[in-house]
Amino acid sequence: MSSSMPLSPPDKPASGPVDLPAALQGDVQQHTLFEDAQAIFTGTLFVSLALILFGQAGLLTGGTAGAAFVLHYATGVSLGKLFFLINLPFYWFAWQRMGREFTVKTFVAITFLSAMAEWSPRLFAIERLHPAYAAVLGGLLLGSGCLFLARHRASLGGATIVSLYLQRARGWRAGMVQMGMDCTIVLLALTVVDPVRVAYSVLAAVVMNLFIAVNHRPGRYAVL
Repeated sequence: MSSSMPLSPPDKPASGPVDLPAALQGDVQQHTLFEDAQAIFTGTLFVSLALILFGQAGLLTGGTAGAAFVLHYATGVSLGKLFFLINLPFYWFAWQRMGREFTVKTFVAITFLSAMAEWSPRLFAIERLHPAYAAVLGGLLLGSGCLFLARHRASLGGATIVSLYLQRARGWRAGMVQMGMDCTIVLLALTVVDPVRVAYSVLAAVVMNLFIAVNHRPGRYAVL
C-alpha cells in the first residue's frame, strides 16, 4: 500500500468519478488530442507485441487479456474477438467511477488492441523464442504500454480499471492490486495450460506489475 493520502476519506468510499485534489489541479497540464492519440497508439502497440510473444511461447497474462487467452486456448476462438467481448461489461463501471474521458479513451484502446491482436500475427512472426525471454520482455512491454495509457487517462479494461480506481480512491498501488488479480487468473489457467507455461506466465505477471508499481505512484505523476 502507498503512504500517499487517499483522494477520498478512508471511512467513506468514493461514489463517483474521483477528481484530483484541488492543490494539484493547478499543476496539471492537459494533454493535447495528438499527445493522447500517440500515447494510445504506442501503448496498445507495445501490448500487442507482448501478446504476440505470449501466444508464440504458449503463455498468457492476467486481467481480461488473460481471461481471453484462457478461452482462446480452450475454444480456438480468436484472441482479438474474445478480448473485445470480455471487456464490454467493464465500461459501465469505468463510466460511473472513472468518468467519461477515461471510458472513451479506454474503449478506443481496447478496440485498437483487439484489431491489432487479429492482424498482427499476419504481419509479424518469430521463429524461435524461449518462454523465459518471452515472459520478461512481454512483461516489460505490457507494463510500459499500460503505463503510457494510464498517464493519458486510459487503460485496457478489466482489472486495470479496478486497480486504477482503487489507487485514485484509496491510495493503493495499482501495480500491486493488479498483480494479485493477474496471478489469480494465471493460476486458474492450469486447467488448459501446462504447469511450466503457467509458471512462466506468473513470471510475466510479476515483471509487469512490479514495473507498474515502481513507476506509477500516487503523487509522482498528477495525470491520474
